Amino acid sequence: MDAQTGRRIWEYARPRTPGLVGDAALGTNRGMALLGDKVFMTTDNAHLIALNRTTGRLVWDQVMPEEPQHYGSTVAPMVVNDLVIGGVSGADWGIRGFLAAYKASTGERVWRHWTIPAKGDPGYDTWKGADPKYGGGGTWLTGSYDSGSNTLFWATATPWPVSDDRLRAGDNLYTDCILALDADTGKLRWHYQYTPHDTHAWDATEPHVFGTREK
Repeated sequence: MDAQTGRRIWEYARPRTPGLVGDAALGTNRGMALLGDKVFMTTDNAHLIALNRTTGRLVWDQVMPEEPQHYGSTVAPMVVNDLVIGGVSGADWGIRGFLAAYKASTGERVWRHWTIPAKGDPGYDTWKGADPKYGGGGTWLTGSYDSGSNTLFWATATPWPVSDDRLRAGDNLYTDCILALDADTGKLRWHYQYTPHDTHAWDATEPHVFGTREK
């Protein structure tokens, strides 16, 4: 919209994707990000797209998941330096959650950080029972960024199945966590799990606010 007159300059729309579940199926979308001549948004079926901010033309379109699961996306992306970062929803239905960063100019993926560990990864031993291939850990709320330490802080959602925990004894990392990630590489610096072995869908998806501690 023209900020002075309210005149519509351009409009971009996509049809609703059939067969989705959860918030993504409702058309929930939490906002956009802006860098230079592009605006960025996620789509209901977990694409990350870039539009020309002057014309609304589609510049690039990246599918964030690599395999079909109950993935959706409702998150507002975050721009950090020359990267645009997006997450996924669907933990309540069984997904392997992740966060991914893409070059803002081209859409090329730079890194992906899985919130559910694979066999041999740190944290895998906190899942006792079935392999947590669809362990949840959605990343549907935009994180926070500290430029001084170049650290990205992102919260994760509930494990899956939520209430039926018979096949997931243990703490179930990295669900219900705040993850501190190197913004350039996606490498985990530290984590804190608010609710180990969540059975009530508490999530950890709340805004994280920085402050200074007085000595």
